[in-house]
Amino acid sequence: MIGNPDFLTGKGQEQVPEFQELESPEGELHLRFLCISGEEFALPAVGIKEVIEPSPERITAIPNISPLLLGTLNVRGRVIWVADLGQFLGNPAPLTTDRSEIPVIAVEDQDIMLGLAVDNIIGMDWLNIDDVQVPRNAPDSMAPFIRGEWLLGDDSNQVLWLLDQVAILRSARWAA
Repeated sequence: MIGNPDFLTGKGQEQVPEFQELESPEGELHLRFLCISGEEFALPAVGIKEVIEPSPERITAIPNISPLLLGTLNVRGRVIWVADLGQFLGNPAPLTTDRSEIPVIAVEDQDIMLGLAVDNIIGMDWLNIDDVQVPRNAPDSMAPFIRGEWLLGDDSNQVLWLLDQVAILRSARWAA
C-alpha cells in the first residue's frame, strides 16, 4: 500500500476519510475490585506494581505469622508477602482460597512490596478525583486506610471506597 504512488500523492482517493475524535478520559486511572464482603474498592493505578492471579499452591503458607497474611509468593525471583485485604480491613470472613486462581494486587512504596489478595478484580476505570467525597460511614477498622468514596449511581447506598495503599503498607497491624 505504501509502495503505491497514489498513496503518497493522494491521487485516486475519491473521499477523504473522516477522523473520529477520540474522547480523552477524565479523571485518574484506578483499579476496581471486590473483597469477600462484597464491598467495592479502588486503588490508584500509579500505586500498583502489577496484578497477578496465581494458583493458591504458589502462595507458600508460613507458620506462626499474622492471620492477615496468607503467605509468600515468588514473583520473578522476588518474594512478596500476600495479605487477605478483606480481613486486614476488618471483615471477619477469610478469603476463599479453594479456587483455581487468587487475584493479587502488588502495591509498592519505597522498595516495600505487598500483595493484596482480593475476591474479584472488576477492571480499570477512569474516575474523577474531584468527585471523591469524605467517607461518611466507613467502619472504624477501615477508616485509617480510606482516602474517600464515590457514590455509585442514584443509589447512595452503593459506595466505591478509595484506598490509600501507602497507609496499608505502613500500618502497625502487620506487627500484630
